[in-house]
Amino acid sequence: MWLSFYNKKGIGDTLLLTSGIASRYDVEYEKKGNVTQVFVRESKEVLGYNIEKISEVISFEEDGQQILAPEQQEVVKGLIEKAGFDVSTLDLTPEDALVVGYVESCVDHEDSDHLHVTMTRVSDSEVLQIVCGAPNVKAGQKVVVAKPGTVMPSGAIIWAGELRGVASHGMLCSARELGLENAPAKKGILVLDDATPVGTPFKSLNLQ
Repeated sequence: MWLSFYNKKGIGDTLLLTSGIASRYDVEYEKKGNVTQVFVRESKEVLGYNIEKISEVISFEEDGQQILAPEQQEVVKGLIEKAGFDVSTLDLTPEDALVVGYVESCVDHEDSDHLHVTMTRVSDSEVLQIVCGAPNVKAGQKVVVAKPGTVMPSGAIIWAGELRGVASHGMLCSARELGLENAPAKKGILVLDDATPVGTPFKSLNLQ
């Protein structure tokens, strides 16, 4: 999943595309014209592109995350390809990464006194292993899942990673993390009604 950001005041007239993170010691950069590719040194996995002077072809109304329209996606891909980079696998189509999930299983983390390892279904065909530290998480719950690539209301980006040596592909969210009004101060994830369909975009729930 690719994310797009534009911050003219903070960075300049540059569109930032990112699909993941890595240590700055593990990445390299290749610049061709106004386009810079960011990739992992050993695996050559492409993590991002920085496109300078983007306002010459696309105008953004405000700074922050940008949801590119289909025609904007084609313009961006055209700029990257024209610079000499391969775009055959570059899919800039936005997707709902904050969705309803179902906790199919929940077991204690073997190397922690408070973490749990869950297998959480987010669609008919996708189940994610997610490590969660919430005291109220348990199997059988409907929850809100931030899949890798989610930009949270705080501006934080959720990526896949590891917690105490166990892979975690997302986050089970609390009401406070979702920016809901009157969110309880007590620690714990938001538990939804059992009838809420798996995969429903969080924004469609119209929670306050």
